[in-house]
Amino acid sequence: MEHISEAMKERNIVLETSDPVVTEGFTQVPNFILKNKKLSVGEKMTFAMFLSYAWNNERCFPGQEKLADDIGAGVRSVNRFIKGLEAKGFLTIQRRGLGKTNIYTLRYQVKKASGKGL
Repeated sequence: MEHISEAMKERNIVLETSDPVVTEGFTQVPNFILKNKKLSVGEKMTFAMFLSYAWNNERCFPGQEKLADDIGAGVRSVNRFIKGLEAKGFLTIQRRGLGKTNIYTLRYQVKKASGKGL
């Protein structure tokens, strides 16, 4: 299956608008994430923000200060959200060393319940 960024490269529709709501883009968050009872609100928001950063890439590497600012939370809270997502298997972290940002790889799986759709 191709990455969403590859599919978007071939789009034939151009969005031209001065509406500030859409000029900054938008992010689709899978309902599986939004409705997941194992994730806290902060973890869901952090995952959604990672998705927004990674829209054109397969990986993202924002600094925690930027992530905290964009979410409207403190760096300590963001740290906790990231650790929670990592512990629950929703992302992996490649640590690159002192003074460099980490690389975050988003992961999620949807398992079919017997007799039910996704």
